[in-house]
Amino acid sequence: MTEQVKLERRKKITKIILVTVTVLFIFVMLVVPLFSVMASSLKEGLGFYLKAISTSYVLSALKVTLIATVFAVVINTFFGIWTAWLLTRFSFKGKQVLATLIDIPFSISPVIVGLAYLMTFGRLGWFYPVIRWFNEIFGTNVRITFAIPGVVLATIFVTFPYVSREIIPVLNAEGKDEEEAAALMGASGFTIFRKITLPQMKWSLIYGIILCTARALGEFGAVNALSKTRGETFTLPLEIDALYMSGTDSSITSAFAVSSILLIIALIILFARNIVEHKFKKLH
Repeated sequence: MTEQVKLERRKKITKIILVTVTVLFIFVMLVVPLFSVMASSLKEGLGFYLKAISTSYVLSALKVTLIATVFAVVINTFFGIWTAWLLTRFSFKGKQVLATLIDIPFSISPVIVGLAYLMTFGRLGWFYPVIRWFNEIFGTNVRITFAIPGVVLATIFVTFPYVSREIIPVLNAEGKDEEEAAALMGASGFTIFRKITLPQMKWSLIYGIILCTARALGEFGAVNALSKTRGETFTLPLEIDALYMSGTDSSITSAFAVSSILLIIALIILFARNIVEHKFKKLH
């Protein structure tokens, strides 16, 4: 047996071992737990399942979750595009500092984020006098903490980097040659962005939006610190926690039923992400 044949055999054995270990790990750590969620959600039958996911608390939590997700995705997409464009196409003092600040949500615990907003906009916060003054002047009852605006702000914070961090590497790789050529030919800045920059970032932008959506739907820690009223400001993760912590058999089954909603949405997002990733790789 030649050395080449021995090498090929060792590579084949190594590949089989790695594939087997990886598949077993994914099956045990991911597939089995997710399957158990679906199985537990249907333990009491389809009728109980449909009843559990259509209660007023669950529908309210779904509504709040969708509101927070839509606001987070729209706002972070807008600022993510401009931030990525700014960091890749312009030079200015403090550029590296700005690039570092974008990553803060990656490194800070969401619970700390929630507490930070609580100490900023809550009754003991430094911004609360401004909110109280606004309400007195205009006769309104604007609230940030323990209200939907606080949930939205917390969700925006924790999901902020996802769009910009997907776009920045792509724009850096594409370079500025086409944009500079268009500028020399007299094209305006907006035209350059619309005709050249935006098409360059299209698939990475969609990918970032998908990741941002997935993260927003599952946020728990930051929202938990700013939400206290079940049926008004609870999101789906908080409603699942409340159901599970109730401790009764029916409430635990209901928690799994509500969890299945997020699981189904997550699978749809995963499918969409794979399609976008495939399209992006084909173009590059």
